[in-house]
Amino acid sequence: MRKPYAITLDVGSSLANLTGSWRTQRPVYVDRLPPCNATCAAGEDIQQWLFHAEEGNYETAWRSLVRDNPLAAIMGRVCYHPCEGACNRGQLDESVGINAVERFLGDEANRYGWEFEPVTAESGKRVLVIGSGPAGLSAAYHLRRLGNAVVILEAETSSGGMMRYGIPQYRLPRITIDQDVQRILAMGVELRLDHRVDDIEQTMRDGNFDACFLGVGSQLGKRAYIPAGDARRITDAVTVLHRMAGDEKPMLGRRVVVYGGGNTAVDVARTARRLGAEDSIIVYRRTRDRMPAHRDEVREAIEEGVKLKWLSTIAAADDELITVEKMELDEKGFPQPTGELETMEADALVLALGQDVDLELLSKLPDLNIVHGAVAVDGAQMTSREGVFAGGDMIGGERTVTAAVGHGKKAARAIDAYLRGVAFKQKPKHQMATYDLLNTWYYADAPKTVRPKLDIIRRQSTFDEVIGSLDEATALYEARRCMSCGNCFECDTCYGVCPDNAVIKLGPGKRFEFNYDYCKGCGLCVAECPCGAIRMEREPN
Repeated sequence: MRKPYAITLDVGSSLANLTGSWRTQRPVYVDRLPPCNATCAAGEDIQQWLFHAEEGNYETAWRSLVRDNPLAAIMGRVCYHPCEGACNRGQLDESVGINAVERFLGDEANRYGWEFEPVTAESGKRVLVIGSGPAGLSAAYHLRRLGNAVVILEAETSSGGMMRYGIPQYRLPRITIDQDVQRILAMGVELRLDHRVDDIEQTMRDGNFDACFLGVGSQLGKRAYIPAGDARRITDAVTVLHRMAGDEKPMLGRRVVVYGGGNTAVDVARTARRLGAEDSIIVYRRTRDRMPAHRDEVREAIEEGVKLKWLSTIAAADDELITVEKMELDEKGFPQPTGELETMEADALVLALGQDVDLELLSKLPDLNIVHGAVAVDGAQMTSREGVFAGGDMIGGERTVTAAVGHGKKAARAIDAYLRGVAFKQKPKHQMATYDLLNTWYYADAPKTVRPKLDIIRRQSTFDEVIGSLDEATALYEARRCMSCGNCFECDTCYGVCPDNAVIKLGPGKRFEFNYDYCKGCGLCVAECPCGAIRMEREPN
């Protein structure tokens, strides 16, 4: 309960003195960083585009989204949405279906033919982008938005990089890739396919480029030494998935064993089932809880009939038999051999042990700094060669589409600063909007929308897309579940609870301000704000 107070007014006293001397703190409106925004590797302003989406302004929401990420329809399908894992709403009931709404917006853009804003001013600078995967496309898009001429050189015969050659169609239809890429090209970005770069510096000189961005994906499958009588039966996951993009599909046979525990291993096992394998078995050295593959992907694979053999490793492969050794975890959780062996029949053994980047194109840049198979970059993503920047799989770290898009955006801004001769600076981040700052009484219970899923029979025999899109009604509902953590959404709570009429409404979209001539500093507005967008600060001297 607030303590009683008294006001003594002298004749002629000014309004500035009406609050007396008892107020030691005053409320201040703030903008805090929502946890969804903080965890998005692409750097999206998720809360902002959700705000527009919940108003039904879908094109405005999409345009807000693509300020940071030009691949909305793609991202809505392949991102593993860590933003949802961080969502404060998850502590109330269930996290907001951010990824589902993003996909809806991306599909709406493709459905209605929304285009990016045209470039209004040219910088006169030319930038070379090597690779048309997510990092290269993102870099090209953001560089073009800043007025730079951009040319993408791609070694493959189609664009998209590992999105096309490493992600199965049942997760990412090829038409979705084509539509998102075409929108970038329509801005004036030039794409040259089937154009492999062997000498970066010579290519830059020939094309009169002022800077270069390297965005080559990890397209080399790692191998392991396995004694084999018939090596023809052993292949790698990258090769299998790459061949799926061509006209001639791989022949894996009726019984396929996949060695590995990541998302690529799961993708290949599910692909094998669709190619007609009666048995598709994943062999993994650890237990399911230690499997790096995404849980949803593993669950869907099991639904489709993929089998998983835990605590096992491949010891040998001979003719149609594979020798498997049983493993056990030590006290630190590392798998150790037991010497206990068994055999399995298999028509094909697919190694899914990770991927490496082909660094051959860097051979004529001998002084380029490479550390543990990754190109070393500074805080602006410039390599040890001035004017040459890199991102995506080439610089290591998290190898996802989302991370690559974020690298491309950051590098583009750094390249533009470099071309203008100014220092690249990142904007400081706001304080995090944590769950304890919210008043969840304001938000009604609203269970998360479940996205439609293709039936099991069709999933086992076709490459039709497994996860469906939300319709307008469910997308609108899902967007409205956002609690606007840390940022005012003009709910009028502060205006209604203030006992001193010290809150001033500034009009729709303009939020509020405090009249400190009347504010007593009681802090009731802070205590009652649903989204934690007000804090108390010490009175200025």
